[in-house]
Amino acid sequence: MSRKLSREKAMELVFSTMISGDSHIEAVDTFVDNYEDDIEALDLTYIKEVLKGIEENKEYIDSLIEKNLQNWKINRISKVNLAILRLGVYEMKYRDDVPDRVAINEALDLTKKYSDLKSKSFINGVLDKILKEI
Repeated sequence: MSRKLSREKAMELVFSTMISGDSHIEAVDTFVDNYEDDIEALDLTYIKEVLKGIEENKEYIDSLIEKNLQNWKINRISKVNLAILRLGVYEMKYRDDVPDRVAINEALDLTKKYSDLKSKSFINGVLDKILKEI
Protein backbone atom coordinates (compact mmCIF):
# COMPACT_ATOMS: atom_id res chain seq x y z
CA MET A 1 0.00 0.00 0.00
CA SER A 2 1.27 3.41 -0.89
CA ARG A 3 0.81 6.08 1.77
CA LYS A 4 1.78 8.79 -0.73
CA LEU A 5 -0.94 7.71 -3.18
CA SER A 6 -3.42 7.24 -0.33
CA ARG A 7 -2.66 10.76 0.94
CA GLU A 8 -3.19 12.14 -2.56
CA LYS A 9 -6.55 10.39 -2.87
CA ALA A 10 -7.51 11.61 0.62
CA MET A 11 -6.76 15.19 -0.41
CA GLU A 12 -8.82 14.76 -3.58
CA LEU A 13 -11.71 13.46 -1.47
CA VAL A 14 -11.40 16.33 1.02
CA PHE A 15 -11.61 18.67 -1.97
CA SER A 16 -14.60 16.81 -3.43
CA THR A 17 -16.53 17.00 -0.14
CA MET A 18 -15.97 20.76 -0.13
CA ILE A 19 -17.49 20.99 -3.61
CA SER A 20 -20.28 18.42 -3.30
CA GLY A 21 -21.24 18.80 0.35
CA ASP A 22 -21.13 15.00 0.71
CA SER A 23 -20.22 13.48 4.05
CA HIS A 24 -16.93 11.64 4.39
CA ILE A 25 -18.83 8.33 4.27
CA GLU A 26 -20.62 9.21 1.02
CA ALA A 27 -17.37 10.46 -0.52
CA VAL A 28 -15.45 7.28 0.32
CA ASP A 29 -18.29 5.01 -0.83
CA THR A 30 -18.54 6.83 -4.17
CA PHE A 31 -14.76 6.78 -4.55
CA VAL A 32 -14.49 3.03 -3.88
CA ASP A 33 -17.38 2.26 -6.25
CA ASN A 34 -15.81 4.27 -9.08
CA TYR A 35 -12.06 3.74 -8.57
CA GLU A 36 -10.65 2.18 -11.71
CA ASP A 37 -7.10 1.40 -10.60
CA ASP A 38 -6.01 -1.25 -8.09
CA ILE A 39 -7.87 -0.42 -4.88
CA GLU A 40 -5.50 -2.75 -3.01
CA ALA A 41 -2.69 -0.26 -3.68
CA LEU A 42 -4.44 2.21 -1.38
CA ASP A 43 -4.64 2.33 2.40
CA LEU A 44 -8.41 2.72 2.67
CA THR A 45 -8.27 2.71 6.46
CA TYR A 46 -5.98 5.75 6.38
CA ILE A 47 -8.19 7.51 3.81
CA LYS A 48 -11.35 6.89 5.85
CA GLU A 49 -9.67 8.02 9.09
CA VAL A 50 -8.36 11.21 7.48
CA LEU A 51 -11.70 12.17 5.96
CA LYS A 52 -13.59 11.39 9.16
CA GLY A 53 -11.00 13.24 11.27
CA ILE A 54 -11.04 16.34 9.10
CA GLU A 55 -14.85 16.39 9.05
CA GLU A 56 -15.08 15.97 12.84
CA ASN A 57 -12.37 18.56 13.59
CA LYS A 58 -13.00 20.99 10.74
CA GLU A 59 -13.86 23.96 12.95
CA TYR A 60 -10.69 23.60 15.01
CA ILE A 61 -8.50 22.91 11.95
CA ASP A 62 -9.94 25.92 10.14
CA SER A 63 -9.45 28.11 13.21
CA LEU A 64 -5.76 27.14 13.28
CA ILE A 65 -5.46 27.94 9.59
CA GLU A 66 -7.32 31.26 9.92
CA LYS A 67 -5.24 32.30 12.93
CA ASN A 68 -2.01 31.72 11.02
CA LEU A 69 -2.88 33.56 7.82
CA GLN A 70 -1.27 36.91 7.15
CA ASN A 71 -3.46 39.43 5.33
CA TRP A 72 -5.77 36.64 4.15
CA LYS A 73 -9.16 35.29 5.07
CA ILE A 74 -9.85 31.58 4.91
CA ASN A 75 -12.71 32.09 2.44
CA ARG A 76 -10.24 33.63 -0.05
CA ILE A 77 -8.04 30.52 -0.16
CA SER A 78 -8.64 28.33 -3.20
CA LYS A 79 -10.49 25.13 -2.39
CA VAL A 80 -7.53 23.01 -3.53
CA ASN A 81 -5.14 24.88 -1.24
CA LEU A 82 -7.61 24.72 1.64
CA ALA A 83 -7.98 20.95 1.16
CA ILE A 84 -4.18 20.60 1.25
CA LEU A 85 -3.94 22.79 4.36
CA ARG A 86 -6.68 20.86 6.14
CA LEU A 87 -4.95 17.58 5.36
CA GLY A 88 -1.56 18.90 6.49
CA VAL A 89 -2.94 20.32 9.75
CA TYR A 90 -4.89 17.13 10.44
CA GLU A 91 -1.79 14.99 9.97
CA MET A 92 0.34 17.24 12.18
CA LYS A 93 -2.24 17.51 14.95
CA TYR A 94 -3.96 14.13 14.98
CA ARG A 95 -1.73 11.51 13.30
CA ASP A 96 1.02 10.13 15.51
CA ASP A 97 2.22 7.91 12.66
CA VAL A 98 3.11 10.93 10.49
CA PRO A 99 6.03 13.10 11.63
CA ASP A 100 5.19 16.81 11.43
CA ARG A 101 7.90 17.59 8.87
CA VAL A 102 6.71 14.71 6.69
CA ALA A 103 3.16 16.10 6.81
CA ILE A 104 4.47 19.49 5.66
CA ASN A 105 6.67 18.03 2.91
CA GLU A 106 3.83 15.88 1.63
CA ALA A 107 1.52 18.90 1.62
CA LEU A 108 4.11 20.77 -0.44
CA ASP A 109 4.34 17.86 -2.89
CA LEU A 110 0.55 17.95 -3.29
CA THR A 111 0.72 21.71 -3.79
CA LYS A 112 3.30 21.28 -6.55
CA LYS A 113 1.05 18.78 -8.29
CA TYR A 114 -2.35 20.43 -7.82
CA SER A 115 -1.72 24.15 -7.41
CA ASP A 116 0.59 26.90 -8.61
CA LEU A 117 4.14 27.91 -7.71
CA LYS A 118 3.12 30.82 -5.45
CA SER A 119 0.91 28.52 -3.41
CA LYS A 120 3.86 26.37 -2.37
CA SER A 121 5.45 29.13 -0.28
CA PHE A 122 2.03 30.19 1.04
CA ILE A 123 1.18 26.66 2.23
CA ASN A 124 4.67 26.15 3.63
CA GLY A 125 4.43 29.40 5.60
CA VAL A 126 1.00 28.63 7.06
CA LEU A 127 1.87 25.04 8.02
CA ASP A 128 5.21 26.11 9.50
CA LYS A 129 3.46 28.67 11.72
CA ILE A 130 0.90 26.11 12.81
CA LEU A 131 3.64 23.62 13.61
CA LYS A 132 5.24 26.13 15.97
CA GLU A 133 1.89 26.68 17.64
CA ILE A 134 0.96 23.05 18.17
